[in-house]
Amino acid sequence: MTHAAPHHEAREEYAGPATLVAGEAELVVEVDLRGRFEPIDGRFHWYGRLAAAPELGEVRPGSTVTLTTEHGSAEGRLNDVDPWGRPRISGLGRPPF
Repeated sequence: MTHAAPHHEAREEYAGPATLVAGEAELVVEVDLRGRFEPIDGRFHWYGRLAAAPELGEVRPGSTVTLTTEHGSAEGRLNDVDPWGRPRISGLGRPPF
């Protein structure tokens, strides 16, 4: 009997430090990220919040950014800012964690 190689699943969450690059700005931020594979479109969707920081005021919601953790980098988009000043970030494909 032949066994198939185990399917390697991407990590589904990450909380910790990250580097956010938006245009010329490079910021060290704290993030809380999650993700899941969406069978309808066949892609991995990742999303989460950045901790509030005064420096993030320079980055506009809707901006495309690069987020890097110790596990990798990915392009994402900043979205709405919650009442506590934490921007939402989301992306498709390979996550930065």
